[in-house]
Amino acid sequence: MASLAPWSAILPCLVALVVSGASAWACLLCFTSYEERLQICQIFAGLDSPDLGKCEEAFADAFKGLLDTEINYEERGQLHDAFTQMTHSLQEMAAAQGSFRVAFLHAAEKMQKIILQLKEVQACIPPCGLQEVTRRFRCRGCYSKVCDLPLDCPVQDLTVTRGRQAMFSCTVNFQLPKEEITYSWKFAGGGLRTQDPTYFRDIPRAQGYLARIRPVQPTHRGTFSCVITHDQRPLARLYFFLNVTGPPPRAETELQVSFREVLRWVPQEAEMVEPWRPSLGELLARPEALTPGNQCLLVALVALASASVTVLVWMFFRWYCSGN
Repeated sequence: MASLAPWSAILPCLVALVVSGASAWACLLCFTSYEERLQICQIFAGLDSPDLGKCEEAFADAFKGLLDTEINYEERGQLHDAFTQMTHSLQEMAAAQGSFRVAFLHAAEKMQKIILQLKEVQACIPPCGLQEVTRRFRCRGCYSKVCDLPLDCPVQDLTVTRGRQAMFSCTVNFQLPKEEITYSWKFAGGGLRTQDPTYFRDIPRAQGYLARIRPVQPTHRGTFSCVITHDQRPLARLYFFLNVTGPPPRAETELQVSFREVLRWVPQEAEMVEPWRPSLGELLARPEALTPGNQCLLVALVALASASVTVLVWMFFRWYCSGN
């Protein structure tokens, strides 16, 4: 059992050595494989040479300067290609029996210059939002990371007089993706000033980055929320607390009254358009109305009237004579 004590003391040291060694390789570990690095040292020092370990140590020492390197996430492909070209160059130098220490230092300096020429990492813009344009790749650990900012932006206060107009702009101060951006609006009524999603209800007809309410009424007092989404992934949540104060403006009230009167007005029955039937006087007064048809009608009426008068006079005369 006593023999286990030395191993228990040595094991943590070995683990620490492995971890520190891996960190020292940094970017080299991210963009090259173990087989590629081993093959380079085998060509430089030989397969069974005692200098093989020294070659690996020199490889790690040469790239210690890239331990804490951070690059723009979009540039990782270009950096990967640069490391691939570097491995090919080192293999050619090893085949030419060059010095691995000189070759590794030269390769590390060249990689440092290439990294400096890459697109810079954009700084995080507070106070909120998932800012994909600031995503960076870290060689220490070989992982990517964005700004550690919350999705929820601070509540913005807006005070509007009743009857006026309220406008909300769902915009952020960082760059958004150019495609597949959607905006969804929600509302928490009852005068609540909150960021709790359980109180919000969707506003189906609200679309786009601008929302407008007019005229503002006391029922609109509460918190409006806008969610910016890219490819179904939320990028930011903005909040606007609307406080409604004061009576409606006089001009607005008179306009609303007039509008209600128009709504209450019931249209009367539509007037019937009747055809024109001129009297005899109108026919005589308007020569253009004496068409051939009307002239025939007028002659017929005169003849009928004369015959009627003659018959009436004859009947009256017979009645009078029969009485005597």
